[in-house]
Amino acid sequence: MFSRWSGRRSTDSSRTARSGPLAAVAVPPTAGVLSCRVLDPVSEPVRQAEFVVSDSAGRKVLAGETDPYGSVMATVPAGEYRLAVTAEGYTPFHSNAVVAQNTLAGLGDVKLQLAQPPALPEPGEWELDPAHSQIGFTARHIGLARIHGRFNTFAGAIRIGERMEESAMHVVVDAASIDTGVRLRDDHLRSGDFLDVGRCPTLEFYSDRFVHRGGSRWAIIGGLTLHGVSRTVTLDTQYLGLGTGLEGETRAACRATTELHREDFTLTWQTMLARGIAAIGSSISIDMDIQVVPKAG
Repeated sequence: MFSRWSGRRSTDSSRTARSGPLAAVAVPPTAGVLSCRVLDPVSEPVRQAEFVVSDSAGRKVLAGETDPYGSVMATVPAGEYRLAVTAEGYTPFHSNAVVAQNTLAGLGDVKLQLAQPPALPEPGEWELDPAHSQIGFTARHIGLARIHGRFNTFAGAIRIGERMEESAMHVVVDAASIDTGVRLRDDHLRSGDFLDVGRCPTLEFYSDRFVHRGGSRWAIIGGLTLHGVSRTVTLDTQYLGLGTGLEGETRAACRATTELHREDFTLTWQTMLARGIAAIGSSISIDMDIQVVPKAG
């Protein structure tokens, strides 16, 4: 369905799909091809921009990402369509297109415009609001379904620098507050086979490296101490901007994800299967929805 596009701007709204770059593309007789190339303001391809093609009734027909050349090429039944293109840090693009049978509906070069980034928090001391935050995780049973869980008790502080890159944060999580909704499993996860909460009662993350990755994306790089072992991890973070709470307080919000490998933290226990409890896969995805407020006083 997708292939590299030649990059030449179409001179007509459509042309024969069997000629030029589409000569080798198998197009059903009742279908046509919708294409464009997505560029940034300096005409460089935008890779992995997300696109959605909807029909005239607003129903999604297909979705995907641009290729390394910024190209979109989709074979669809003949008809009227709406193309939406979105990419982090850019304003969305929308366009209508009519795709005729056995033709190429070429939209040419689509240039995305830079979006205004959300305002950053004011410099100073901020603290995590546990009532409006969540630290969750997803693991996989070996050969079975996923396990979803969370930590119910945690606290954190963030010092916002004059430049965001000069900021720092410290988060402490109560290991015993792990909650997967199954008491037997949670008790085992707290035991010496896994988190060993008697010896290691907390998980801690500290970072003083905030790296801007463009738009609202940041990398927060720091040390995670888990099970008595410290490793460097990177939080892939999307900053969501500022808002106002019910009591008029200023809030800042973000989402962050990372992936951990339990062997990195010496979580290599082998007793679970012997006890009749399905083993957990080696990779654990961490997902966080965080809100912070200015520190009181």
